[in-house]
Amino acid sequence: MTVITPDQPTYVISPVTGVDRAALAAAVDVAEPGALLAALVHLTGDTTLVDEFKAKLDAHRTAWAGSYPESVADEVRARARRLLGDSLVPRIEVPDDELFRRIAEVCVNDTVEQEFVPHLREQAGFEPARRVVPTTRRPPEDFTVAVIGSGMIGLNAAIKLGEAGFRYHVFEERDDLGGTWSRNTYPGAAVDTPSHFYSYSFELNPSWSKYYPTGPEYLEYLRGVARKYDLHRHISFSTKVLGCVWDEEGQSWTLTVRGQDGAVRSHRANAVVTATGVLNTASIPEVPGAQTFRGEMMHTAQWRPEVDLTGKKVVVLGAGCTSVQVVASIVDRVDALHVVARQPHWVIPENAVYSDVPEGMTWALANIPYFHQWFRLKSYWWAADKNWAVARIDEEWYATHVSASPANDAVMRVCVDHLDRSFADRPDLKQKLTPDFPPFAKRIVKDPGFFEAVKRDHVTVHRASFREVLPDGVVTTDGEFIEADVIIWATGFKLEYLSFLDVAGRDGLKLADAWADQDPRAYLGITVPGFPNFFVTAGPNAAPNHGGGHNITSEEHVHYVVECLQYLVEKDLTAMEPTREATDDYNRRVDEALDKTVWQHGGSANGYYRNKNGRAWVTCPWRLVDYWTMLRAPVPEHHVFTPTLEGDLL
Repeated sequence: MTVITPDQPTYVISPVTGVDRAALAAAVDVAEPGALLAALVHLTGDTTLVDEFKAKLDAHRTAWAGSYPESVADEVRARARRLLGDSLVPRIEVPDDELFRRIAEVCVNDTVEQEFVPHLREQAGFEPARRVVPTTRRPPEDFTVAVIGSGMIGLNAAIKLGEAGFRYHVFEERDDLGGTWSRNTYPGAAVDTPSHFYSYSFELNPSWSKYYPTGPEYLEYLRGVARKYDLHRHISFSTKVLGCVWDEEGQSWTLTVRGQDGAVRSHRANAVVTATGVLNTASIPEVPGAQTFRGEMMHTAQWRPEVDLTGKKVVVLGAGCTSVQVVASIVDRVDALHVVARQPHWVIPENAVYSDVPEGMTWALANIPYFHQWFRLKSYWWAADKNWAVARIDEEWYATHVSASPANDAVMRVCVDHLDRSFADRPDLKQKLTPDFPPFAKRIVKDPGFFEAVKRDHVTVHRASFREVLPDGVVTTDGEFIEADVIIWATGFKLEYLSFLDVAGRDGLKLADAWADQDPRAYLGITVPGFPNFFVTAGPNAAPNHGGGHNITSEEHVHYVVECLQYLVEKDLTAMEPTREATDDYNRRVDEALDKTVWQHGGSANGYYRNKNGRAWVTCPWRLVDYWTMLRAPVPEHHVFTPTLEGDLL
């Protein structure tokens, strides 16, 4: 498999010469037509193509929003065959905002408002994030940043801190980078976000083998990025950060770490970026008798490949994303398979989940200038803020429906139709797998073949949980005994907002105390009053649960961190933290916005979206474009600053 190899970031476009005509023809036959048309504008410099094809698309608007009607797609391909030659040299590079918006509209076959343009230019990979804070001064040589974790966010932080001239070091508890993708190696492990935008905007990978990447392939992508940017020399593996203490006199953090040799040492850093994620510790229910089981037991995040499932009686507890991937992957190997789940998820059909990327499409992504960027933009457009209304509640509608609004109901109809078609002759399974809460109140699951798997003769679905584990099986909460050789806990993770890390800020304030009673709060989901230069990525109320992907907010958070640190450098300051007033006001607005969503009012839905007090503590309530805009640069009046020279707090 090919991964990122060019020396330059992938938004640096080079002409393609000596084109293989047969490969080009095959690519045109299968290339996504919207992205192909957009690329034609770049390659020919003919902007009249935009208006010509917009008129053709508008004629089919009602029936064909988003996708291209076959007749228009055929015309795009015919035009590409006529216009593309032996050299693919763009005559238009990244266009101005207005032309970009117009091209975007024909690419996605939808209305694109001007407010989205800067966000799309960056996230689609046309250009790097635009710096907002002036960069007239280099960071001091003795200003260092500690990054905790080397998953998607940690690697991103390392790259962008290095590009901005900041000295940094990454501490990684495990012996490998990749975060969740080095931890989750169970059969069928895969990303449930499209490959071509679940990646760094500055490192597009044209060589994904599937439209939704497998876990191993995504881990290899991250490893390729780390090699390209020579990050390993900045990472201490098998090194666990035990705690961080703010030193007021030194205006720095002291990190206590335990290395691979077991020795505990201290490290100094002017700023700390946590990139540990929030789903790290396997959640395994405490079930009486578990220690008596004579077979094999394992959590999906602690998968042991040496356990042979062939011909075994297997019980899987859980019905979420991990469970459906495992079940679909092991169903052909086992003798009997029991899926035990107290509550089903809404499952949406998505053929692309297991679809290979055609060879011609891969060639187009790698060789037709700007085709990849426009394909990424289109993939992102229809999987991001277009879904924002789906989670919002229409109170009048919700009073008499399971769904929360007409938009929410449209998603539910798709899911119900999938149930109807899948289980036309199995009403028992349809009843067991139909939720009684609105879509998006829990994570939507994309079907990797789960519905087909549970219809097999040797598979049984139980709407229950475990009451007891016996030496030779389990007893469900319905009192049913299930014989088992292997028990698989597909029960997810404990959601932890740094509860595993001992952090003491200004005046000895403990982060655990500031976030007591499982109610963490942060300004913009990133910074906390009393903790100078301490940046929490993937923090409270920062997850884009309506769409997009973790990669989007990770880039936004890292951009904000770099802008904040550059602001300190430019203004000759040593530290910053948000004011209590700004933090409280931000979180008041978060709560107000979430109070109108199924994340807060999800009916019977259980799961990690809400804390033990019932507050939605995971989800960001804003559109992705709104949150992106908030994170362009720090707002000075929302912060307390410490000057480099002696003086009062600013």
